[in-house]
Amino acid sequence: MLATPARPDSCRAVEASTAVQPLLDAARAGDALCLAPGTYPGPVRIPARVTLWGPRDAVVRSSGEGTTVRLEGEGAVLLGLTVDGSGGRFDTLDAAVHVRGKGAWVEGVTVRKAVFGILVERTEGVTVRGNHVVGSGGPSLGMRGDAIRLWETKHSQVEDNVVEAGRDLVVWYSSHNAVRRNTVIGGRYGTHFMHSHDNVVEDNHYADNEVGVFVMYSRGITLRRNVLAGATGAAGIGLGLKESGNVTAEDNLLVRNTVGLYLDTSPLQEGDANVFERNHFRLGDVGVVFHSSERRNAFRANSFRDNHAQVQVEGGGDALTVEWRGNDFDDYAGYDLDADGVGDVPYELRSLSGDLVARYPDLAFFRGSPTLSLVRAAGELLPLFAPKPVLRDAAPRMAPLELELEPRHAD
Repeated sequence: MLATPARPDSCRAVEASTAVQPLLDAARAGDALCLAPGTYPGPVRIPARVTLWGPRDAVVRSSGEGTTVRLEGEGAVLLGLTVDGSGGRFDTLDAAVHVRGKGAWVEGVTVRKAVFGILVERTEGVTVRGNHVVGSGGPSLGMRGDAIRLWETKHSQVEDNVVEAGRDLVVWYSSHNAVRRNTVIGGRYGTHFMHSHDNVVEDNHYADNEVGVFVMYSRGITLRRNVLAGATGAAGIGLGLKESGNVTAEDNLLVRNTVGLYLDTSPLQEGDANVFERNHFRLGDVGVVFHSSERRNAFRANSFRDNHAQVQVEGGGDALTVEWRGNDFDDYAGYDLDADGVGDVPYELRSLSGDLVARYPDLAFFRGSPTLSLVRAAGELLPLFAPKPVLRDAAPRMAPLELELEPRHAD
C-alpha cells in the first residue's frame, strides 16, 4: 500500500461529516485543513495555496453529479485522503479529482468508483505523485474513463502512482513532462502520447495492458528502464510509434507481448530519427514489426531472445536500410575466432514462414504449429525456397546482453 503523506505541521482539525467547503472558502493562503477519519460530502473546491489533508480512511464522497474535488487555485494541495466516486457523465469529464491550478499538488490520494480518476488540464508545474487510482474494471476497455490524464499541460510530474483497471494514462497536447516509476496494470494504454513533445518515460512497470506505451504524432520522447509486459491478444503491443520521430528507447524490457515494438510510419518528418539501444525483446510473438518505417531507425546493442519471430516487415518488404549494429540474436549461428565478443560473419534474418506471415497476416494464427515449422525448415534446407534477407547486422554480439534494470526509487 502506498504511504500517506505526512500531516502538515500546522493545520485546522476537521471532524467527520463536517461540510468542508465553507472552511475552505474561509481559508487563507498557506492554511491547511486536516480531516479526521470518516466521511465528508463532496463536491469540494480547494483555493489557491490551501492544503486539504486526510488519512486514507478520511473519505470525500461524490454527490453523484459532476467532479468531486477541484484544485483550481494556483498552488492548491490535496494529500492522503480517499476520493470516492464522481458523476457518471463522460461528456462533462466527471472526475474524482480535476486540477486546473498552476503548481498544484496531488499526492497519496486513493481514487475509486469514479468515471475519470485524476484530470490535469491547461496548466503547468503540477505534481501527481504516489496516488492509487482504481478504475471501474468493466469488460469494455473503451467505456472506462482515463485513470490519469494530462491535457495541454507542461512541466509536470506523474510519479510513483499505481493505476489499476482503468482505461488509459493519457498525455495529450502536453510537452516537457515526466512519467516516472508508475505501475499501470490491466488497462488499454499504459501510457498514450498524442501531439506531445519532449517528454520522459522512466522506470515504469506496465503489465497486462492491451498496449504498454503508444506514441502518436509526437517528437522527442525518451523511454528508459521501463518494463512493458503482457500486452497480448490480437492488438497487443509493448511499445508502439505512429508518425513519431526523435524517439529514444534504451534499457527497456519488452517481454511476453504479441508485438514487442511496432513502428508505423516513424519517423515521419525528414531529418528525424529513432534510436533503440540495449532493449530486451523476450518471449514475444514478434520482436519488432515495421510498417512503412524502414528508414532512419537504428537498433544498437539490443537483445532478441525466445521470440517466435525476431523481426517482421508488413507487406513482405525488408529492413535492410535500418541500422543494425551489435545486437544479439538467439538464432545466430556464426562464430568468433578472434574471441572479441563479436561474430565474425554478419547475422542475416531469413525466414520463409515470417515472410509468408508478413504478406498474409492471417497466417499468424498458425505460429507455433507444425505447419509453419515445416515451412521454416524448408526455407532453411532447400535453396529453391530460400527467402530473401529481412535484416543484416554486420557485428552481432556473441553473448546475451545482460539485463540491467535499476531498482525504482524516488529522487
